[in-house]
Amino acid sequence: MSNIRLYHNPNCSKSRGALALLEERGVALEIVEYLDHPPTRSDLEGLVRRLPEGAATLVRHDSRFKSLELDPDAYTKPEDVIALLLQHPELMQRPIAVRGEQARIGRPPEKILELVAAD
Repeated sequence: MSNIRLYHNPNCSKSRGALALLEERGVALEIVEYLDHPPTRSDLEGLVRRLPEGAATLVRHDSRFKSLELDPDAYTKPEDVIALLLQHPELMQRPIAVRGEQARIGRPPEKILELVAAD
């Protein structure tokens, strides 16, 4: 089985749940704590390309998003999403699992198992 890269926030229960699911299955992991090591433009472009749901799903519309007074409708195009997440990586959905040319947002955490089932 090939490695899964997991964009992880250890303070997030969904992210911890996804990590536990993958570890229980013995999946080889590369864990990226993206708040400590923010994704590059290239990383974000790759995520956008790999996510079946599209670029807008990468953005969390949480209290931080609201405190910045951002408009959700302004972040639907890939280039706008990437620019936002380069400036505010804390607004990136989590967890995100990447395997080869596929990626899944782990909401719910079990969604990432689609990448494991691909074997």
